Amino acid sequence: MYKLVFFVPQSHVEDVKAAVFAAGGGKMGDYQECCWQVAGSGQFRPSAAANPFIGSAGELERVDEYRVEMVCADDQIRAAVAALKAAHPYEEPAYDVWRLADF
Repeated sequence: MYKLVFFVPQSHVEDVKAAVFAAGGGKMGDYQECCWQVAGSGQFRPSAAANPFIGSAGELERVDEYRVEMVCADDQIRAAVAALKAAHPYEEPAYDVWRLADF
């Protein structure tokens, strides 16, 4: 089992969650589409080579984003990450994948 954590602008949070759920993320026992999310603020400065969805190259940008967390089975984590990348508006979405221990 893995935990997938990603950051997504408010405008795309539901679309990205839906894509990851469709790829198998967010299943816990007899429950599906399970996640935890919290609003926050992210920042980044695109380089001259970047093609940012929000902001301009060389300019510091701050954006309202959501941090979304969900579990994902071992055999579905790669598909879930691929779905995240395909649905996310950023050219370099920020995400973490953590292996979970079972106690």
